[in-house]
Amino acid sequence: MDDEIVEPGTGGRRWVTSADVAREAGVSRAAVSRAFTPGASVAPETRRRILAAADAVGYRPNAIARSLNTRRSGIIGVVITEIANPFYARLLEALGVALQERGLMPLVSVAPDPEATDELLVRLLSYQVDGVVVASATLSSGIAARCAAARTPIVLVDRRAGEHGREAALVGADNVGGGHLVADLLAAAGHRRHAFLAGIEATSTSTERERGFVSGLAAHGLTLTAREVGRFSYVGGRDAALRLLGRADRPDAVFCANDEMALGLMDAARATFGLRIPQDLSVVGFDDTPSAALASYRLTTVAQDVTELAEAAVTAVQEHTGSVAASARYRLIPCRLVLRESARLPPPPASTLHDPNAMTTAAVPPSGRMPAAG
Repeated sequence: MDDEIVEPGTGGRRWVTSADVAREAGVSRAAVSRAFTPGASVAPETRRRILAAADAVGYRPNAIARSLNTRRSGIIGVVITEIANPFYARLLEALGVALQERGLMPLVSVAPDPEATDELLVRLLSYQVDGVVVASATLSSGIAARCAAARTPIVLVDRRAGEHGREAALVGADNVGGGHLVADLLAAAGHRRHAFLAGIEATSTSTERERGFVSGLAAHGLTLTAREVGRFSYVGGRDAALRLLGRADRPDAVFCANDEMALGLMDAARATFGLRIPQDLSVVGFDDTPSAALASYRLTTVAQDVTELAEAAVTAVQEHTGSVAASARYRLIPCRLVLRESARLPPPPASTLHDPNAMTTAAVPPSGRMPAAG
């Protein structure tokens, strides 16, 4: 089927086809097709002449018509929730850039909550998408199996769902390793009363970060003093602070499962309890969102490489096949610890006392194991 568009003209509507371009450029229709196919072999001068001819006659390729021939739409569905969270806004941008750089077109659907993805996925499948990336959301085993039956690759990003391991590729940060490094930092700084502020219960991002933090504390002979839930939001962090910091055994350090909760907790600690940060209370977040670097917070946090996450997700959706073992389809992205001013630091080694750049960031090596289902 020809790629074609409708072009309004002075005498009414007429169709402009690849044949028009071929005549204008003095080439074959096959050459026109190659010129508009990413990666196809065509001489640079020929491509230039064809593109100039297409512009002259008002031709634009019809991706829908082409998909009927190739059986590929070039569209990748993206399902995302928590869009108000700055981290996921950055991830969505990075996914869009990564897809477009590879000649693919994102079709974005926003889920009202992490559990409301099934209906969106059914609708996306009706658009003949070549694959689906699900970020910060979960999906049922039924819809995952439906995607697999349709041979539509599905990739989960930054959220793990154990029962879907056979159907979905998984891309995520080393949350366990990040939590462990926070524990090492706070223990070395002399803290003894540690608290963890969870995000949404039962989500892998929160449970893995907590697991790494608790195991890291245990390695230093320490345990959690307290634990609260803030649902990954600023308001949740602020409200949780009222419960955490009003305790008789108030913690002297809090690790928050994301930055938004950490910022809410810091504001409540100062305004309601008059605490000095980090003198009276150390606070550490996760994600390294732009707000974390603001002068009023200067939040120490664990950074994820959003660009690398997006690139890995797009690679996975392109390479995914149903025959690949689940353990081989989990891509773990290393994190790094960004040290600012919201947490006390351990005394630096003597060799770094005169180095102004010492201890500004620390790499978190991958944990080297498949995170347990969260």
